[in-house]
Amino acid sequence: MSFLLPKLTSKGEVDKAIKSTEDIVLILRFGREHDTTCLQLDDILAKSAEELAKMASVYCVDVDSVPIYTQYFDISLIPATIFFFNGQHIKVDWGTPDHTKFIGSFKRKQDFIDVVEVIFRGAMKGKVMVTSPLDPRDVPKYDLIYKDI
Repeated sequence: MSFLLPKLTSKGEVDKAIKSTEDIVLILRFGREHDTTCLQLDDILAKSAEELAKMASVYCVDVDSVPIYTQYFDISLIPATIFFFNGQHIKVDWGTPDHTKFIGSFKRKQDFIDVVEVIFRGAMKGKVMVTSPLDPRDVPKYDLIYKDI
């Protein structure tokens, strides 16, 4: 279903989307086009995009085409979904150690819609971090691994 969503294929396109999207939530799905979990997430995003058109804009970004953002956001697990509002990175407390992105796929379309609504309302009030409306059991769990250099 990723063919139904617009794609950003370069750092310049991602920069432009972040800077030019105003008064709606910008959703960037970082992943690979042929990964099964990415396809599952893309299906949910595509089905939700029309309903959320007045409050969100969704784009797919291939992790291999923008390695600078992959490194900057520390995307080691895919898919990773990142949210912005008026050029500001919006963080969400998922109940996991990482608040900067959602790792994995949402279980249901309504889960994604609920998250976007909470982010939109919080961002309109000037918040840069909101609390996830999802049941903690519906949030994929993973461990952060840090390497000593």
